[in-house]
Amino acid sequence: MRRNRLGQSSVHITELGFGGGPLGGLFAPLDDETAAEALEAAWESGIRYYDTSPHYGIGHSERRIGGLLRDRPREEWTLSTKVGRLLVPQDPTGRMDESFAVPATHRRVWDFTRDGVRRSVEESLERMGVDRIDVLFLHDAEERFEEALREGYPALAELRAQGMVGAIGAGMYHPGKLTRLVEESDVDVVMLSGRYTLLDHSALDDLLPACTERGVSVIAASIFNSGLLATARPAEGATFDYAPAEQETVDRAHRMADVCEAHGVTLPEVALAFPLRHPAVAGVVVGMRTADEVRRNVTAFEVEIPARVWDDLRAEGLLDERAPVRA
Repeated sequence: MRRNRLGQSSVHITELGFGGGPLGGLFAPLDDETAAEALEAAWESGIRYYDTSPHYGIGHSERRIGGLLRDRPREEWTLSTKVGRLLVPQDPTGRMDESFAVPATHRRVWDFTRDGVRRSVEESLERMGVDRIDVLFLHDAEERFEEALREGYPALAELRAQGMVGAIGAGMYHPGKLTRLVEESDVDVVMLSGRYTLLDHSALDDLLPACTERGVSVIAASIFNSGLLATARPAEGATFDYAPAEQETVDRAHRMADVCEAHGVTLPEVALAFPLRHPAVAGVVVGMRTADEVRRNVTAFEVEIPARVWDDLRAEGLLDERAPVRA
């Protein structure tokens, strides 16, 4: 699987990355055996970039990903995690976590300070059992952006200068705030959630031009917009950005599926390929919870998309004219 460099750093990622949210029990419980099988399938399929966070299952995702990676040759894989929430132990009796289907053994405390960032990194390394983190992101800082920019970013830059991490950036869904970060700091990469997909082209307004101008890489996450683009046709009750999809959006996805089917490809295959057509995008990250999901996504990722698909999507008014579609 092809690898791309992140910004001007020495860190490279495979174009398809493993998103660790589902390993934390996102939406539904996940047992250790199923998680391990998914990770093993990803490794066997050639995926060498793994993304996680303390937030995902209050540490479950980090522990599970560390369980795979720490026994593999260190030079072969790339690992990213995130800072901004510290995990504080608490009594979980009778309670489940509010965000993930795991016992509420910890609570999350927002902290983008220097001390908070360094503590978060130390605890992540311990949970994963690895020697270093390749990419470190400020996480979900939309509502705490000034603090993250003023205190969190310098802490990340210090860790990079000390060689403790190889590349730094932020993971958010808000392209405007990521644009500010790109313009006002020296980050290597941003992870953009759900805002450069077949159905949402808003990153073309400011973020992608800013990243192109400053040599900052983009990793596209939530490329299926939480479900609507994950199947050949929108499933009954499909979600868009973690909420029930509006009928207008569902209809648009069906029109895209018509074009895909006319050329012998599927909506998920085209959704996987689309972000990587932009020169600023270094990779896509897909959350996966089972070995079957991994194999299905890898197979879809490897499909060659006919040029006529892009031409017809554009002719139907379904793709922004500014979106690059030629390889």
